[in-house]
Amino acid sequence: MDFIENKTLDEERALYGSQELTVRNCSFNGPADGESAFKESRDLTVENCFFNLRYPFWHDSGVTISGSEMTELCRAALWYSQNVEIWDTRLHGIKALRECGEIRMRDCHIVSPEFGWFCRGVEMADVYAESEYFMMRSRNLRFKDVTLKGKYSFQYIEDSVFESCTFDTKDAFWHARNITVRNSTVKGEYLAWYCENATFENCKILGTQPLCYCKGLKLVNCQMIDTDLSFEKSEVEASLTAPILSIKNPLSGHICVPGVEEIIRDDPASQGEIIVCKECCRV
Repeated sequence: MDFIENKTLDEERALYGSQELTVRNCSFNGPADGESAFKESRDLTVENCFFNLRYPFWHDSGVTISGSEMTELCRAALWYSQNVEIWDTRLHGIKALRECGEIRMRDCHIVSPEFGWFCRGVEMADVYAESEYFMMRSRNLRFKDVTLKGKYSFQYIEDSVFESCTFDTKDAFWHARNITVRNSTVKGEYLAWYCENATFENCKILGTQPLCYCKGLKLVNCQMIDTDLSFEKSEVEASLTAPILSIKNPLSGHICVPGVEEIIRDDPASQGEIIVCKECCRV
């Protein structure tokens, strides 16, 4: 394997088509303002590098990035790439990840609008993210201990699992299919409208008008705090462990709750059963 260390590179396609290369302590920055530093490369190890130029990792495979920084000017850093591991790295440019597959991230800091669109097989652990439209239309996500701030997250995702996460978001999980969220906190308005086969287990849910127009929705031992107008037009099986503000016109299924301030039934199609019973809900 070849090595490049302690260099500053700013030319166009500086290391285009590299193979079996380790790059350490290098800066991709400078007046030439070149793009696409590693385009069409494979089997790369990138350690403690600084990226201040655009599109560094496009059409790459077999990449490990660690201890590095991608600035706000490092736009669209990883596109169309496969089998990438990213550790202890700051990704602060817009659209940092798109149309990529088999991505593993740990201990990373993301500030990137439109992060993660059309991706598959993304694993994250111990990651902090700020992003709007985070992970849209992606599938096979596995997230653990991920903290997110930003609107419109996880829309149209499929076949994904989230554990021990904290999401401060709005319009999250719209049109999501086949997802499970466990032991997590989800705060934000209009949660998971139009989702299909979504399960929330041991979660804390906060925000107005959650979980409407859903199909195959399940809640197991969840708290719904300051949530009103919940479950409108939804097919739902829910066991809730704390009182809820209001439930409106659940379409079908059963909702077991220890208390509810208001039940709204103004739609004759609403056939979901609401069971107010402290004894049958685990508290």
